[in-house]
Amino acid sequence: MSLLGKAAVAMWWSVRAEQRAEFGDWHSHEHFPERMSIPGFRRGSRWSSTTDAEGFFVLYELEHYEVLTSRGYLDRLNAPTPWSTRMMPHHLGMIRSQCRIVASFGGGVATSLATIRLSPEVGRETELQTHLSETLGALAQQPGLTGAHLLLTDTPRTSAPTTEQQIRGKDGAADWIVLLSGYDEDAVERAVADQLSPSTLQPYGVCDNPVIGRYRLAFTMTPQDVAAN
Repeated sequence: MSLLGKAAVAMWWSVRAEQRAEFGDWHSHEHFPERMSIPGFRRGSRWSSTTDAEGFFVLYELEHYEVLTSRGYLDRLNAPTPWSTRMMPHHLGMIRSQCRIVASFGGGVATSLATIRLSPEVGRETELQTHLSETLGALAQQPGLTGAHLLLTDTPRTSAPTTEQQIRGKDGAADWIVLLSGYDEDAVERAVADQLSPSTLQPYGVCDNPVIGRYRLAFTMTPQDVAAN
């Protein structure tokens, strides 16, 4: 999964069982096409948790960082459709990070994904970023793996929460994000355990509270898919 562009929006949330069917319909048939119609959006992907029956991870890949404050994007965030307005309150425990992509290795879209939310120790940011970049570059070439990426949250300064944020309530945010994808779920799991676990990364300056998620691809869309319809 080679990330397309220089920025991204990475999101984690839960949807209760009774809303999941409608959520999948809305997110696939209205929300993704809407987002992919915004200039600068390159690809969207939705992932279902393999360890939490209610969990999702969604990634939007953006051409450049300025898309996050573009009129096209903000206009959509501040004018949700009636269906979006009805669905937003069901996004529970939202973690939403607007990011710069600082390292990205690999290519294609795979079926398995691990996400790691972490933070560096103060004063050791460069050391940790260097180690992660070197590790991810090597991992992306291993059998069973296809992509390895490092994203750093850099929230744009805005005057007020958007309408969508107001409907959901206060969103949380990650700090640093590692994404590791592959076509072999076991290979992804081994790589996380061997080279990206908290105990493995602590000597390089990671704080002791990383959050690891494991996901399977549910749906992906690009602007070309919208144009084809």
